[in-house]
Amino acid sequence: MQKQVIQTESAPAAIGPYSQAVADPATGLLFCSGQVGIDPATGQMVEGGVEAEFRQVLRNVRAVLDAAGLGTENVLKTTLFLADMDDFARVNQLYGEFFAEPYPARSAVAVKTLPKGCDVELEVIAQRRG
Repeated sequence: MQKQVIQTESAPAAIGPYSQAVADPATGLLFCSGQVGIDPATGQMVEGGVEAEFRQVLRNVRAVLDAAGLGTENVLKTTLFLADMDDFARVNQLYGEFFAEPYPARSAVAVKTLPKGCDVELEVIAQRRG
């Protein structure tokens, strides 16, 4: 399998041994690493709670998709990680504004902790359409 690394300065740099996203040219699939609420301009977590964090998460996801030449309409599956499931309703509202119908498939899980002490993380799988 030939894979293509997707990298953009419009999203936070990887903070470990991973790529922001990897594309498989043969299938058109794009596997995006989870994005957290880090502002790529400052390298710092945005302040203002889970809503501010998730707005930044969505900007970061859009930047990675843009770098791959894709949009939100190409997203097939998402996985949403929450440090507190009580934040689900607020995050879900913003999620619904970001993605349009037909919505991607989604899993949402509560986790004990997330990188950098953040409240929310989102990973996506997208596919270039014929």
